[in-house]
Order: sequence, then structure tokens, then C-alpha cells
Amino acid sequence: MSLGEFELIQRFFSWPSGRSDVSVGIGDDTAVVDVPAGQQLVVTTDTLVEGVHFPAHTSPFDTGHKSLAVSLSDLAAMGARPRWFTLALTLPKVDENWLSGFSSGLRTLAEQQNIVLVGGDTTKGPLTISIQAMGVVGSGQAALRSTAKPGDDVYVTGTLGDAALGLEFALETAEPGITEECRSYCLQRLNRPGPRVRAGISLAPFLTAMIDCSDGFVADLGHILASSGCGAELQLAALPLSSALQVNVEKQGWRYPLSGGDDYELIFTASPRSRCEIIGIAENLNAPVTRVGKITEGGGIKITSADGQLLDLTTTGYTHF
Repeated sequence: MSLGEFELIQRFFSWPSGRSDVSVGIGDDTAVVDVPAGQQLVVTTDTLVEGVHFPAHTSPFDTGHKSLAVSLSDLAAMGARPRWFTLALTLPKVDENWLSGFSSGLRTLAEQQNIVLVGGDTTKGPLTISIQAMGVVGSGQAALRSTAKPGDDVYVTGTLGDAALGLEFALETAEPGITEECRSYCLQRLNRPGPRVRAGISLAPFLTAMIDCSDGFVADLGHILASSGCGAELQLAALPLSSALQVNVEKQGWRYPLSGGDDYELIFTASPRSRCEIIGIAENLNAPVTRVGKITEGGGIKITSADGQLLDLTTTGYTHF
């Protein structure tokens, strides 16, 4: 017998939270949560559709992990501390094995990041996952994308382009001759991104603007520039690449690190006076941070190669429509 909606929720998603800030959780018409005094609520919503945001053969555990990770990355970009989330799940059918794996991936990451599921909805249709994640930040202290200033340094965490190459492996469209080690690493970056929550919280007091890198480095940095009314000058050789990407860049150019999506790293700007603090935070968290350029008064992005040539930025990143 197929599970009904309430049985499905009870079996796979009613997790004990033990959190004093959840007055009412799953089981009532709405959740009721307590926002601490002096804090602001930070809210984000992301929707993932099978065949659009993840391949149909993605494992249920990875699907659960990534569904929450993308929203956690948004909270990280605001310097917010994750607290609660809701889940709206559209299923073509009730597959208990799939639900078990999905809920396990979701719960594992939720427990790692100390965020609790407080409600949601289920319905029938093409596989679609919508998560609304909520966090808290000190009043007036949220990191924005609209406050970069000319003269600021431009930074990025981690490495760029691995997930974009991983997607080609997942879709079996990657160029031949790439090692299995490279394939495994890039698929891991695609399917189980690690949101930079601790880095976002720790860096926020020292930066001027921040955004998460989900649609591609050039596109997402462009959002900071458009919102701040600035431009940027970058050095191509400074962009951080994994060993897997370094080999691939030599073969296929820079399209993965510049315009590939799904990195879920943080792009941020900061005054040169904050360099020591930023380096110290990166070392303390073991979260690589690379300075890649500077903010300018003019509009647009100028990227200079090692031989002094300006790049033609004809590919800007993922677009949703």
C-alpha cells in the first residue's frame, strides 16, 4: 500500500530537533520559531527540478544534500547563521527507497549545519524540490551585494569550475582522456557542494560586499558590480583552480572557471586594510581564499591574461530562462 502524505512526512521527515527556538514544528498549520533579540531574520528560497538542476540519475542522497546546500550557500553569502528550513516536495510517485536516501542526505547536512526542518508540503507531479531556508544575523549586519567600493580587493573562496566539469561527466559529454580521479573529484563537487557557512559568518565583519557563486564566477561577480555601480579588474592567472581543472584548462580554455555554475563558493570584496584579517580567518577555518583583482570606478569586468591580453567575455554564466 502506498504511503499517504501524513504517513510519508511522519516516516521520513519528522526528525527530533531538541531546539528551544522552535515553539511549534512539523504537525501544525505553521511553524512557530523564536528570533533572538537584536537579530534579523534572513530568508531564501531555492527550487530544484529534475532534468533542469540535476540529472535524473542523481542519487537520492546527493539530491537531498544538494537541495539544502544551495540554500545554505545563500545564507552564507549574507553572513547569516542557519536556523530553520521548510521543504516543499513534488513527487511523481511514492518511492520509499528514494525517499529514504533523499531524507538521509537532507538530514545529514542539516545536522552538520545545525539547521532544523520545521514544516513543508508534499504533492504529486514531476520531481521538484523547493526549500525555504532561514537564518539570523545581527541587526544591520547582513552582507549585501550592493556595497562594494572602488579600490576594494576581490576575493573568492575555494576553487572554480569543478562542478561545471562534473556536470559534463554526469551527462557523459566530457572530453575523453581525463583520469578517473579527476572525474570522481568533479562529480563530488557537483553533487555534494560544501556551503561556506562558517566562512561567510567569520568574514562578514571584514568585507564590503558578498555573493555566492552559483551561476558562474563572471555572472555572479557581475551582480555585485551592477548592484554597487562599480567595475572590476581581474588577473586570469590568479583564479584558483583545482589540479583537475588546471589540466583541463590547458585543453579547453577557461570557460569552466569563468562561466560554469554550481561552485557554491563565496565571492566577496574588502578593503585592502582587511587583508591580514581575511588571511587569518582563511587559515583558521582551513578555507582557501584567493585575492583575484580589484574593484574599479568604471563599469564591467576586465580580465587580463598572463601575456597582457584582455579576455573576450562572451559567455557570462547560467541563466534561468
